[in-house]
Amino acid sequence: MEPGAQDGIIVAPSPPGDGRLADNIVLFGRALRKAGLKIGPGAIADAIEAVEAIGIGSREEFHAALCSVFVKRHEDLAVFDEAFRLFWRSRDLVAKMIAMMSPVAPDHRQKEKPKPGESRASDALLSDRDERRPQREAPDIEIDSRFTSSGSEVLRHLDFAQMSAAEIAVAKKELGKLQLPLDRVRTRRFAPSRTAAKVDPRATMRLALRTGGALILPRFRRPKEIQPPLVVLADISGSMSQYTRIFLHFLHVLTERRRRVHTFLFGTRLTNVTRAMRHKDPDQALDECAAAVRDWSGGTRIGETLKEFNRLWARRVLGQGAIVLLITDGLEREGVELLSAEMDRLHRSCRRLIWLNPLLRFEGFEARARGVKAMLPHVDEFRPVHNLLSLADLVSALTAGRSDTYDPRRFFGKQ
Repeated sequence: MEPGAQDGIIVAPSPPGDGRLADNIVLFGRALRKAGLKIGPGAIADAIEAVEAIGIGSREEFHAALCSVFVKRHEDLAVFDEAFRLFWRSRDLVAKMIAMMSPVAPDHRQKEKPKPGESRASDALLSDRDERRPQREAPDIEIDSRFTSSGSEVLRHLDFAQMSAAEIAVAKKELGKLQLPLDRVRTRRFAPSRTAAKVDPRATMRLALRTGGALILPRFRRPKEIQPPLVVLADISGSMSQYTRIFLHFLHVLTERRRRVHTFLFGTRLTNVTRAMRHKDPDQALDECAAAVRDWSGGTRIGETLKEFNRLWARRVLGQGAIVLLITDGLEREGVELLSAEMDRLHRSCRRLIWLNPLLRFEGFEARARGVKAMLPHVDEFRPVHNLLSLADLVSALTAGRSDTYDPRRFFGKQ
């Protein structure tokens, strides 16, 4: 290996001086790779050349240069921002010494909620520090765990947006173990039956023709039962992208094991990703979805996208008692008159409309937003979708039928 080669790349010569900027960029790239970003040796070399090209200027320019090279997917931007803040923070020793020696007043401010991607970034940056720390023999401690929670139980209640990279990987595996819904609806068609339910005249006459009418044995039929189509409309705007990406893994499992699952993504426009979701590899399926969508983590126009769906796709996919899963926070940025009309049309076109909203994870949620008020009267159920437990409840609800626990009318009095 040539001098200066790291991770299979030849690091460009550093500018005059004793700085280690190139080495720090290599270490930063390794940390991003551990956090789940798809970064190869070529990207690290390009980042070093980009920094040398722009020079050491402001922090914003340095952030923009590295972001343009390392961030390839919209959903990786939050992880990159948090990792950049942790890795490239200033080391002002004098200020820290003064802060340590000064008296500290008690902090009564309300703690901020952890940012999305913070756990993944901190785990990637601090994992090496834990590995280099000398191991000490821990004393044997007996713990009474009769009233404690297991790790899997904690994971079921953990918010998707606050999961680390390892927890997200475990959550994806848990999604594959969910018991899929066994819902069935009766159609107007018939299927042969061995029980004496209802005589099938045509089948009886066809069997009699084989024997010339000498022997007529009755044949029976029953109403045919099928699994209804499942149509998913998922919001991919900036406030919903973290939850939608995990939910797409759940939809990939459904698409593999169930027929007629149609998936649509919308932000400012509607995109049909049903064909992309049929790939066996979930990562490849989600990569194709991201490539097909141009407005990921952008704005949202719920009314306009529902209008496009009702006009172009409703008659194609909402037959035979279809169930619609609408995943959005309901924060419409335009007029709500169109949204109310299109929600009413969508509700009338399907057998069951379930609204999945991650904002329900907050206790004391109230339907105050104009978009939420316009959508609530036209849905059959209003459910949360922010952790594994909520997805398991959704699967049970698809099998059992409508539940009064998630009746949207319980929010009408809180408006």
